[in-house]
Amino acid sequence: MKVFKFGGASVKDAAAVKNVAAILERYKEEQIIVVVSAMGKTTNALEDLLDAYYHGRPNTMELLEVVKRFHFDILKELFESTSHPIFEELHNTFVEIEWQLEEEQMREYDFEYDQMVAVGEWLSATVVSAYLKQVGLENKLQDVRDIIRTDNTYRNAKVDWEVTAENVNRYVKPYFSDSSNKLMITQGFVGSTSENFNSTLGREGSDYTGGIFANLVDAESLTIWKDVPGMLNADPKWFEETEKLNNISYHEAVELAYYGATVIHPKTIKPLQNKNIPLLVKSFVNPDEEGSIINENTAKDSLIPSFIFKTNQILISISPRDYSFIAEDNLSQIFGCFAKHKVTVNLMQNSAISFSICTDNQKMKIANLIEELKADYKVYYNDELLLLTVRHYNEETLSKLLKDKTIYVEQKSRQTARFVVK
Repeated sequence: MKVFKFGGASVKDAAAVKNVAAILERYKEEQIIVVVSAMGKTTNALEDLLDAYYHGRPNTMELLEVVKRFHFDILKELFESTSHPIFEELHNTFVEIEWQLEEEQMREYDFEYDQMVAVGEWLSATVVSAYLKQVGLENKLQDVRDIIRTDNTYRNAKVDWEVTAENVNRYVKPYFSDSSNKLMITQGFVGSTSENFNSTLGREGSDYTGGIFANLVDAESLTIWKDVPGMLNADPKWFEETEKLNNISYHEAVELAYYGATVIHPKTIKPLQNKNIPLLVKSFVNPDEEGSIINENTAKDSLIPSFIFKTNQILISISPRDYSFIAEDNLSQIFGCFAKHKVTVNLMQNSAISFSICTDNQKMKIANLIEELKADYKVYYNDELLLLTVRHYNEETLSKLLKDKTIYVEQKSRQTARFVVK
């Protein structure tokens, strides 16, 4: 059995959905679990909708209408008649969102986020499943919320592996025990709590969903289908010339993902490495190309410099009011504050009387974090920064990269150099 993951770009419009069907047609004799993300920029659109709803802005229905029109336009290209059941299925799903918009928000932002934004994946899976059936690729549409159980850490939920494994044994393995059943379509990014509320696994978490399924069904491989030829040493948006990493180890992939490489979600590797399941990164544009493979073969690790850019960063500098040392008790309090506000640390550096942290500038979280820190510390910050990470660097490469940039923080180890710059 294989697990395939198709991201938002691979199902961004009707032509893309047809391309997914063409790829699956190539594997029609194999049993495959297909994990799909929300279509195109739907997650961003639902985030905008949620933000308007949560802050009481009057344009929620207009924003919802944009999402509805986007999906129904795709349906009209994929299905000849509006009498097809898929039209009513999507209509009913949007009615549920309308009900949520008509109610006053009762819980914290992260909870409301997961209830609304998780719908994007269900819309996508429903459309893909229906279209595959129309072109003769029979499949089971499996709601992932019946499979992946999590805690209630909304927007970054932790998987309950024991309950999830039980659900896989109940819903997934019996279906594939019949050799004539070849395809199961499900959502990425999403799970559910013990109270049956939606939860999400973290932004871009559909890769992780693929890793969870691959681990629990002992898959032959997990393939992530992208709009690039494989795992590249840099984002083509930043570099005109990139090189493909043909074969790297789990360890190298974890390093790159941890530092922010967007090809793979950081949590994806561990469930694969635990069972030595290879991860393939292939192009949905040119599916015949080999792509990249990630496995335990450390001898294949490339020493090609890899470049990772994280934009919209903020550097927060914290120091005691009385110029005393930053000691263990201070650090414990500071990290507790970051954990309380669910702010992830991308880089940190300390001196005798100050401690600096670089993180994503999630404005609402950061504002609350800084306000709390100011009660006990002097707090300064610089925003609109860029975090550069170079894996397997050399000085010539760094000189070119840093030309004309102001460096706020610099860190180097034997293999990795990191810079906060503007």
